[in-house]
Amino acid sequence: MANRIAVVTGAGSGIGRASALNLLKSDWDVVLAGRRKDALEETAGMGPPGRTLVVPTDVSDPASVDALFAQVKAKYGRCDMLFNNAGGNVPMTNFGDFTFEMWRKVLAVNLDGMFLCANAAFRMMKAQSPMGGRIINNGSISAHNPRPGSVAYTSSKHAVTGLTKSIALDGRQFDICCGQIDIGNAATPMTARTVTGQMQPNGLVAVEARMDVDHVGQQVAFMASLPLESNVQFVTIMATKMPWIGRG
Repeated sequence: MANRIAVVTGAGSGIGRASALNLLKSDWDVVLAGRRKDALEETAGMGPPGRTLVVPTDVSDPASVDALFAQVKAKYGRCDMLFNNAGGNVPMTNFGDFTFEMWRKVLAVNLDGMFLCANAAFRMMKAQSPMGGRIINNGSISAHNPRPGSVAYTSSKHAVTGLTKSIALDGRQFDICCGQIDIGNAATPMTARTVTGQMQPNGLVAVEARMDVDHVGQQVAFMASLPLESNVQFVTIMATKMPWIGRG
């Protein structure tokens, strides 16, 4: 039986890299998508040879996303799973000082990019034979509670939850399932500031616990391993001692 085909966006580092490597360990072939070719090639070099395809991609650009999935179809003929992971943020900024340019920078990747990649994967999964597949969207603890000064990031992650629910509903008749993984303080460059201190809702700065990013990769691989009759709709994985519980 041919290996299953997964597409991972933001695969050049952090959560995307950890997830791609765990999928490779689980006998998936993995398409590595992201902005930096050198970082994607570094991820590919950490896995078994001949099991990855590196495709530099700007997920906020419709033409770039179309080119990504065209390469997936040309090489593999199908897409069995998308980990819709690519995302970004801007420095913490009070809402009163937040600019439209900052807003659009975050939403272009975190929401527009999520839609574009999920939409392209959905269309491929719907048309392929056998039909169906799985889409996993990367949410965040911020899909539940905001951090101070994070209006664009928090809004985008709340919107991802709506995107996940809509895809899951519309995908049923095509054997396409969609779930969301909400992550809190995985040890990646994006969370490096938690080690020196992160602003809390009460105005104090506190050091926050982090967890091994590989634990996230293991969870993504588990979600991907399920038969299409089963779906992890929402799951939260977080550092046990991070102060999120009770923040709201």
